[in-house]
Amino acid sequence: MQATATHVTILGARENDPRVNQNKPRLLDQVRQALHARHYSRRTEEAYVVWIKRFIFFHGKRHPAEMGEPEINQFLTDLAVNQKVSASTQNQALSSLLFLYQHVLNQPIGWINLAVRAKKPERLPVVLTRQEVKAILGFMEGTPKLVAALLYGAGLRLMECLRLRVKDINFTTNQILMRDGKGQKDRITMLPVSMKEPLAAHLKQVWQIHQQDLREGAGRVQLPDALARKYPNADREWGWQWVFPAPTRYFDMQAKIQRRHHLHETAVQKAMKQAVHRAGIAKPATPHTLRHSNCLDTRTSAQP
Repeated sequence: MQATATHVTILGARENDPRVNQNKPRLLDQVRQALHARHYSRRTEEAYVVWIKRFIFFHGKRHPAEMGEPEINQFLTDLAVNQKVSASTQNQALSSLLFLYQHVLNQPIGWINLAVRAKKPERLPVVLTRQEVKAILGFMEGTPKLVAALLYGAGLRLMECLRLRVKDINFTTNQILMRDGKGQKDRITMLPVSMKEPLAAHLKQVWQIHQQDLREGAGRVQLPDALARKYPNADREWGWQWVFPAPTRYFDMQAKIQRRHHLHETAVQKAMKQAVHRAGIAKPATPHTLRHSNCLDTRTSAQP
């Protein structure tokens, strides 16, 4: 088996292998296409591709089609025993391989009974008091402060907040519509009353930025799925603009146009890390900590 096994490169099968159809997309290209077709996020796509690459290299570049449950078990066991990965990391690697076999290779894998499972630690989540949240927000400013206040007040995840579009915020009903959240689910959460005024003022500034972009021949954002083809000019409309746009534009090489992305998550993460340090809080608090530091009945108390 080892002597006759088909090997793969990082991007796919070897070009000089007579057993491979050269017109067929390379393996990882097929993985990306399958992920796109099922509307997986870009981050999930990147993670799955990395794990599939590692699986292939772990087994000496053998083609996954020639392997199965024993090889998957061996790879995942090595992650737990030798690489000392966490339980969530091992589960992500397993999910990526199950996706590969089920949706790309059309070789569904049954139940994987791992020889060694990474131990899931029993840890309590980091929770901040109201006073600590107020102190942290007091040392933040600008857009990162507004984002942090929304994470605490509306119970949003960081990327959910940064991916908000203008049309997702309803000031009349005090609601925020979160589309394509975790698990590709939509949900509605509350817009704290105390956040309405600063958020409205922020959007006025965003409007001015958008108008300037339009005057300069830009003003376009990336649209989800196939909306760009169905509505060619929607990416310039105000409702589709990011609530928290990036400070600079970028050039989309594929579309040959300038676009503006949303604010990068590191801008908020760095600002909060500095604020936590300046506030003298010893807890390992991150933007995600804000989300579960307050219960529903007190979220309206978040102050930007």
